[in-house]
Amino acid sequence: QVQLVESGGGLVQAGDSLRLSCAASGNTFSLYAMGWFRQAPGKEREFVAAITWSGTGTNYVDSVKGRFTISRDNAKKTVYLQMNSLKPNDTAIYYCAADLHRWGDHRDYDYWGQGTRVTVSS
Repeated sequence: QVQLVESGGGLVQAGDSLRLSCAASGNTFSLYAMGWFRQAPGKEREFVAAITWSGTGTNYVDSVKGRFTISRDNAKKTVYLQMNSLKPNDTAIYYCAADLHRWGDHRDYDYWGQGTRVTVSS
């Protein structure tokens, strides 16, 4: 069992930056591929970024490429999402997720956090 706790969300202006963190419980963090997803008001949850178990591979949705960076620190059991040049349509609740067997853009992650809200004003 893994518990995930996101933090770092907030209200920012367009063009600003935020760094989201997702801290995992337990001692098996390095066994999990990690992903970030988001859900905007009235929309379905969408994939944002993912990172492999070792951190050597990453994947992003096209709309955030060049602006967002996912990274992980296995010693700190934490995955990060650095978000630069934020836009109003980045406004959403951001969730991190963990999966033992698969990484990337899929919805079958084993564990999910409760989310952190990001609001970008124009």
